[in-house]
Amino acid sequence: MLEKIASLFPPFLQEMYFGNSIAKWVVAISGILLSILIAKVMFWLLSTIVKRFTARTKTNLDDLLIEKLEGPVAFAIGLFGVWMSMDVLKLPDGLGKFFTVVFYIATVINIVWTSTRLIDAIIDEYIVPLTEKSESDLDDQILPIVRKALKATVWVLAFIIGLSNAGYDVGALIAGLGIGGLAFALAAQDSVKNLFGGITIFTDKPFKIKDRVIASGHDGIIEEIGLRSTRLRTMEGRRVTIPNSVFSNTSIENISSEPNRKVVVNLALTYSSDITKMEEALTTLKEIATASQNIEKDFAISFNKFLDSALNIEFVYFIRKDKNIPTALTDMNLTILKKFNEKGIDFAFPTRTVFHKAL
Repeated sequence: MLEKIASLFPPFLQEMYFGNSIAKWVVAISGILLSILIAKVMFWLLSTIVKRFTARTKTNLDDLLIEKLEGPVAFAIGLFGVWMSMDVLKLPDGLGKFFTVVFYIATVINIVWTSTRLIDAIIDEYIVPLTEKSESDLDDQILPIVRKALKATVWVLAFIIGLSNAGYDVGALIAGLGIGGLAFALAAQDSVKNLFGGITIFTDKPFKIKDRVIASGHDGIIEEIGLRSTRLRTMEGRRVTIPNSVFSNTSIENISSEPNRKVVVNLALTYSSDITKMEEALTTLKEIATASQNIEKDFAISFNKFLDSALNIEFVYFIRKDKNIPTALTDMNLTILKKFNEKGIDFAFPTRTVFHKAL
C-alpha cells in the first residue's frame, strides 16, 4: 500500500538515491514519524480518556491493566508502523537482515514487557490484598521474590525462544543449565531447607510477630520472621537468630496463645486451726477471688491435703489475658496475706516436736 502511495508522487521524486526513489524515502520517513505520533496519541488516549471510563467501573483490575499496558500497547503500535514504513525501502542484504533482527528483538522485548506488566497487574489486584490482611510479615517478604521469579521465568523463556528462532542450538544450553542447577541445589540445600521452613511458618502460623514462644531451648519475643531465619529477643534481652529449618523438626510452645495464665497456690495452715478457722479461710479466699478484677471467675478452692506440718488449701485461679501477670500475682498474694492476718489465720511452717525423757 505504501509503495502505491509512493508511485503517485511527481516524476522528479522518482529519482533514485541509495537504491530507492526520493518518493519512497519520503514515504518511509513520513511513515516512521506518523507511527511515532500515533503511538504517542494512543498512549495519551489510554492514560487519560480510557482511564476516566475505567475509573467508573466497580473493579480495579481494568484500571491496573490500562496503567500497566498503556506503554507496551503504544510501543507495539509504533513498532508496527515503523516496520511497515521500513518495508517500503529496498535495503542491502546485510542492512536489511540487521533491521529484521532489530525488529524481531524489539517485538520479543515488547511481548515480555507486556507479560510482566500483566503479572504485576494480577498480583497487585488479587495477591497483595490477601497479604495485607494477614498478620504475618513473611508473606510480604515472599511476594516480591515470587514476583521477580515469575518475571525472570518469562525473560528466560523469551531468551531461549529467541535464540532458537535465531538458529542457535538451545538444547546444549538447557542441558548445561540443568547440570548447573543441580550443582547449585546441592550447594544451597541448607538455604532451601530454611526457605521451606519459612514457608511452613507462613502456612501453619505457629507464631507471629510479638508473640512470646519457647523454641529450640530459647524463651523470648518474636521480633522478625525472615525467609532464612527468625529472630527473637530472650527474656534476658539477648537477640537470638534461629534458622527456619529448625521449626520444621522441633516443637514450639506459643505462650502468647494461652487464653489466660493458670496459677496454683498452696496455702498451709497450722494444725492448731480448728474447723471454724478452716471454713473462714475458705470463705475469705472465695471473697478475695470474687472481688478481684485481675482473674477469671472460674476459680477453684479446696481443702485437699493433710501434710506433715500443715493443713493444705489449694487455690487455683486464672489471670486474665489482658492483665499484667507479675502485677496480678503480687496483688493477689498481698490481699491473701492481709486478709488472713486480719482474721488471725496462721500459716504453718515445717515444725518438729521432740519429746525428751529424763533418765
